[in-house]
Amino acid sequence: MLQDKDRIFTNIYGLKDRTLAGARARGHWDGTADIIKKGRDWIVDEMKASGLRGRGGAGFPTGLKWSFMPKESDGRPSYLVVNADESEPGTCKDREILRNDPHTLIEGCLLASFAMGAHESYIYIRGEFIREREALQAAIDEAYDSGLLGKNAAGSGWDFDLFVAHGAGAYICGEETALLESLEGKKGMPRMKPPFPAGAGLYGCPTTVNNVESIAVVPTVLRRGGEWFAGFGRPNNTGTKLFAISGHVNTPCVVEESMSILFEELIDKHCGGIRGGWKNLKAVIPGGSSVPLLPADIAREAIMDFDWLREQRSGLGTAAVIVMDQSTDVVKAIWRLSKFYKHESCGQCTPCREGTGWMMRVMDRLVKGEAEIEEIDMLMDVTKQVEGHTICALGDAAAWPIQGLIRHFRDEIEYRIKNKPGIAAE
Repeated sequence: MLQDKDRIFTNIYGLKDRTLAGARARGHWDGTADIIKKGRDWIVDEMKASGLRGRGGAGFPTGLKWSFMPKESDGRPSYLVVNADESEPGTCKDREILRNDPHTLIEGCLLASFAMGAHESYIYIRGEFIREREALQAAIDEAYDSGLLGKNAAGSGWDFDLFVAHGAGAYICGEETALLESLEGKKGMPRMKPPFPAGAGLYGCPTTVNNVESIAVVPTVLRRGGEWFAGFGRPNNTGTKLFAISGHVNTPCVVEESMSILFEELIDKHCGGIRGGWKNLKAVIPGGSSVPLLPADIAREAIMDFDWLREQRSGLGTAAVIVMDQSTDVVKAIWRLSKFYKHESCGQCTPCREGTGWMMRVMDRLVKGEAEIEEIDMLMDVTKQVEGHTICALGDAAAWPIQGLIRHFRDEIEYRIKNKPGIAAE
């Protein structure tokens, strides 16, 4: 279990002062200029040594991602863009950073931008996050007033400006290239890759897009050293991580814990156990709505990190843990997710545009028990035609929950068809 002295987010519950004075009292903005004086290469090397993998869901090594940025400018500016468009159902960890500990993110933006040769950074925040944007903007204004941003930021000799851009509530804008399109004032639709953002991103310039949590941990990692961060979790799954646990637990919460914590330990220590006891557990979605669910027997053994969950044909994703007990209508739960993805598809790719609607309509009939047994395999076949055949990962995100349902709860679907309960899908 993670000790308090090792927690990076010291105000995640908003119980302490979130202003600059409060952040400084907790050790933030301490010696920022000294870190910058160590140079770009040192910072990137420390991030590589830390083993930090992107906290937005994909888990790509952060230091490696930064190293793709050009070392010398060809005349174009470089940009850091922070993805604060937290729209994945079940995910609510970045929100806590934005509203309660915003200076971790602001200082992280300065250090990460310097490491990538960027003098400007944008934080793209979700349309529904009104209070969070206000808290973040107030913190940025404080940082400017104190000389931590702007010309000679934090006395480092590096000029740095930070801007907040507010989205309009589209889930697709959480995809990095759709986010860049939206930031440029265009319709949020994913771009074809290549070119990758590091070559041609925002305004056609070298750009790195990182998740809020990925950037917010940077100052602490650089202060304490990459090796310290790498000391938590299993190899290739290192560091501390914010877990957002919702659903049928006694006390849902967002908590910072060590990577590779056991699922049982996470639930018992921080959530007061499963509602009705462990025998009442039915299924768990371990990483936000886009990853396949796991049945109780597998979930109970789970090691909460990227590699273990991938081996079980699921994923850590954003570490938004959605717990479902025996009272859950699991077919209806996955139908609700398929409805969400159908609604949020941007419609650019035919497999996703047509497939998400098709999958939702079949799920609709499965919920009501009006489908035929043969349609289960046909639905699985359609998910395979959508998965991997789209520009962005929304097609995969729509297919995977259904694949997980069929893989682990096929008997429930068949029982429903045979007994035709006529449950309304609303």
